[in-house]
Amino acid sequence: MDLKFTPEEEAFRQEVRDFIDANLPDETREYMKLGNPPTKEMTIQWQRMLNTKGWATPRWPAEWGGPGWSVTQVYIFQQENQSAPAPDPLGFGVNMVGPVIIQFGNDEQKKRFLPRIANLDDWWCQGFSEPGSGSDLASLKTKAEFDGENWIVNGQKTWTTLAQHADWIFALVRTSNEGKKQEGISFLLIDMKSPGVTVHPIQTMDGGHEINSVFFDNVKVPAENMVGEVNKGWTYAKFLLGNERLGAPRVGASQAKLKELKEIAQKRIVRGKPLWDHPRFRDKFVEAQIELKALEMTVMRVLSGIEAGADQSKPDPATSVIKIKGAQMVQRMTELYVEAAGEQAAPWIDDEGGNALVGPEWTVRAAPNYFNFRKSSIYGGSDQVQKGIISKAILGL
Repeated sequence: MDLKFTPEEEAFRQEVRDFIDANLPDETREYMKLGNPPTKEMTIQWQRMLNTKGWATPRWPAEWGGPGWSVTQVYIFQQENQSAPAPDPLGFGVNMVGPVIIQFGNDEQKKRFLPRIANLDDWWCQGFSEPGSGSDLASLKTKAEFDGENWIVNGQKTWTTLAQHADWIFALVRTSNEGKKQEGISFLLIDMKSPGVTVHPIQTMDGGHEINSVFFDNVKVPAENMVGEVNKGWTYAKFLLGNERLGAPRVGASQAKLKELKEIAQKRIVRGKPLWDHPRFRDKFVEAQIELKALEMTVMRVLSGIEAGADQSKPDPATSVIKIKGAQMVQRMTELYVEAAGEQAAPWIDDEGGNALVGPEWTVRAAPNYFNFRKSSIYGGSDQVQKGIISKAILGL
């Protein structure tokens, strides 16, 4: 595969870079450079700037507010936005529920929800996993029963990322117990302000509050909030997960992290010489570079298939390869940061009753990010599930 970009594409890259340099708030850039995820306010502010420019929904068709970019332009934009670093447009809206509504929703749903998703007027979260229904998602038990006017929803979702911020949740619900368990699932849009919706926080081992449990107690959801056909939600979920997995590797972010790691290793003195001069660390660094290039080429291959007219209603099984390798790459980045931090990966000491930072500021997030991103090989479909898909859909086993 030829990964060289044309002069026109390089000119587009410079346009994107110039826009980011001129408009991304310094506070956001510096905060994220330290390894912090963007705050809700930073994400909203940046997505609305992108939306004003017409760039908040890179892969949407122009008919529904997309910029009409080629696959290569989409890739370049994502690479530059992540490298800055700048907040990604909210994935739950732009990359997940938005494409589902575009592909399977009716015109009324598209007109109602899509402009608000693009401008981040509504913050969305994903209601898929349940206690006992994670990798075996089709066994979900959250039930929706139709009373002639509304769907009445009862049940629980868990590991719901950023539900504490959400205005809406797109949820898989069981609407039938007949036939195969995949055949009785529907895709429902639920207002988080509805009576009977309760969010309980889950604190992660890095001390953060990123995930939640969401409970539904006789929640009334208008019939018009059902996307597509009743009992066809499993088809829509597979389409959504294909989009999620394609965006999971965040190649641009890893490229920026590798660049920063090299600078850190060249300055950091370990056993009398720069860490960069220790062959084992440099070997690990080069291995990561090679793996990242292979991942980049795989992402480009799938995107090229989309541009060539591949059926987008069904996920490309190669997205399962991307999901596995992308998760491994994220974890490898966090491991290298911990190795570079050394003993300062535990960056605080007690200083007469208060905490004192003993190393560079970037070390504060090294260990927390390492522990937090153990999750990347589980969410969006575990590695074991992805390998099953690869064995059947790609290897024909």
